[in-house]
Amino acid sequence: MPAIGYVTKQANGSFKGQLKTLSIRSEVEILPNSRKSADVQPDYRVFAGGVEVGAGWIRHSEASGKDYVSLALAAPEFGPRRLYANLGRAAGQDDPDAFALIWNPND
Repeated sequence: MPAIGYVTKQANGSFKGQLKTLSIRSEVEILPNSRKSADVQPDYRVFAGGVEVGAGWIRHSEASGKDYVSLALAAPEFGPRRLYANLGRAAGQDDPDAFALIWNPND
């Protein structure tokens, strides 16, 4: 799956970087949801240009046995559908704090 951006994990548990598609280039922040009070609420809130555009949930991979972050993004620029991505390692990344936003098409 193609990477639609890259982020770096910060000391406070957030992620900062860029979302990049053919028509969108924006700084992105993925912040821990400090107001989470139930399991169904997201673990992260996603902001682009200071505007909340999505949420993220910690998921567990049965294949690898590791946790990862699954994102759902929505903005007028994406049209009427949500954009789904996972934070994961991209080819050639050696920095343990560097992650790719890996596009996960729903259809």
